[in-house]
Amino acid sequence: MQDQLLDQIPSLDLADFRSGDPERKARFVQQLGEAYQNIGFVALKNHGLNDEQTKQLYADVQAFFQLPDADKQRYENPELAGQRGYISKGKEHAKGRNTGDLKEFYHVGQEVEDETDPIKNEYPENIWPKEVPSFQKSTFTAYRTLESAGQDVLRAIALYLHLPENYFDDKVKHGNSILRPIHYFPIEDPDAVPADAVRAAEHGDINLITLLMGASADGLQVKRRDGKWIPITALPDQIVVNVGDMLQRLTNGVLKSTIHRVVNPAREKMNTSRYSIPFFMHPRSEMSLAALEHCVTPDNPKKEADITAGEFLNERLIELGLKKK
Repeated sequence: MQDQLLDQIPSLDLADFRSGDPERKARFVQQLGEAYQNIGFVALKNHGLNDEQTKQLYADVQAFFQLPDADKQRYENPELAGQRGYISKGKEHAKGRNTGDLKEFYHVGQEVEDETDPIKNEYPENIWPKEVPSFQKSTFTAYRTLESAGQDVLRAIALYLHLPENYFDDKVKHGNSILRPIHYFPIEDPDAVPADAVRAAEHGDINLITLLMGASADGLQVKRRDGKWIPITALPDQIVVNVGDMLQRLTNGVLKSTIHRVVNPAREKMNTSRYSIPFFMHPRSEMSLAALEHCVTPDNPKKEADITAGEFLNERLIELGLKKK
């Protein structure tokens, strides 16, 4: 495949993969794989969330973040290292930085109904805000819908990598995935925050893939291999789906976890809110991220030591300031 420098991310239709038409499915697999080898991002429609669900979800998320800080902090539990509930302003910073990002967020995690699966004991209970009664239903509907879309994207990735289509199925069943509604809060006085503070400093995602709602508001940018930052835009009916560090590690760099960021708006717009809702798709903690054998070649020697998904996540949570050593 010839590497290209794109000015925008490719748009794909998940209905092609789900259609039952072998030709449409094969085309989707090829286009997805090429995009992930090239820039690591696609915009995806027909992901399963309808307008009504999306509207309700955003209404509930906004209602929560508009609560007074003291009320929100009742749902913050530092002992959970940010795994569930509220994470307050400036707590998270990008790897290699000390300045906190200009955001606050909420974590909704996996719920395992199968009592026989021992992984159930690894996950803390979800925390639900009493002030917004419909928050639980709308966020968890989004969680399951995006999880299902993510499973199909991973099936397409498996086919592109010449693996069995169901290669990832058991690895992401009851995986440690997180839905993260984010509020990039208004800054009334830009001079009162650190000069280097941004909404989200440049970073790669930890997980296998990220499915992001609300990418269209100004600010989200992705870094091409030549160092140029290009804006990410998605239509209202699309989500943005990108490769995370775990998938890059598993494929020995064949698929790209591309650095991205959310830059601050113009000074006169700093006093406005921005919302986005990523779904970070994680595997089970025991999944090995050792490079796939056929992704290691004389031209592409093995880049990283073997590690499990759980060990890798733990390392990164410490680096991000969410967990103490």
